[in-house]
Amino acid sequence: MVRRHELTDEQWQVVVALLPVSGARGRPRVDDRRVVNGMLYKAKTGIAWRDLPERYGPWKTVYNRFWRWSRNGTLTLLVGRVRVIAEAVAELDREVSVDSSIVRAHQHAAGARRAGWSTPAGTGFYEADGEPADHAIGRSRGGPTTKIHLACDGLGRPLSIVLTGGNVNDCTVFTRVLAGIRMPRPGRGRPWTRPRRARVDKGYSSKAIRGYLRRRGIAATIPERCDQQAHRHRRGRTGGRPPTFDPTAYRRRNVVERCFNRLKQYRAIATRYDKTAQSYRGMLDLATLLMWL
Repeated sequence: MVRRHELTDEQWQVVVALLPVSGARGRPRVDDRRVVNGMLYKAKTGIAWRDLPERYGPWKTVYNRFWRWSRNGTLTLLVGRVRVIAEAVAELDREVSVDSSIVRAHQHAAGARRAGWSTPAGTGFYEADGEPADHAIGRSRGGPTTKIHLACDGLGRPLSIVLTGGNVNDCTVFTRVLAGIRMPRPGRGRPWTRPRRARVDKGYSSKAIRGYLRRRGIAATIPERCDQQAHRHRRGRTGGRPPTFDPTAYRRRNVVERCFNRLKQYRAIATRYDKTAQSYRGMLDLATLLMWL
């Protein structure tokens, strides 16, 4: 019997074929399906690891597997392999929408180790494992927050995710979000990295972003801000022509809002409880995996 928040038989048949094969010796490997279902239960309900129901086995086993898979790239690799399947059956919409959303960081998300770790100048990342120096938690008058920068395809499925503190401006992360789009093709060939169109709101309306999209040959659907319009009118003939804007294409930008809505149905994502950005990203990978299945 399939319980709530667990993989169906059809979904498990897809996932089990993509899981890495363990060649380690020693004790028999704990049932993968039970462990993955435990991870999904944690992501969906947001409970503490120690409070996992006994049907998922020892909570420490589920947590250790999640900790290892979120850091060695297994969860991200699973998502990529499921995307390859979608690409093979021509289910991919190559017009992307980009936006960001802020989530509150719970008090349990504080206290991750900082002392004793060296940060290379200008990178903002630890030398040890790539964890952001601020653990993607920003502090402002609203308290500690994390911002999820997301690019999704035309069907509202995540293609690229970047985590920053909640006080980081969206425009400064836009190129990193698009650079994270990397869809391996079935068989041979380079991964697909360039969408046909990028739909974003007027918060991303800047000369730098429009120039970046133009250089990469990506059609831009970005409404112009009122202050930019007024500045162009004041300059008269030297203000240049207004940027091209397709209002019909812009109507589909709301798929990214619906994508965030689906992600935040997972309580461990709607409120951040994880101390490290890598663990929180693992929760996002679990939700993304189900959205692509």
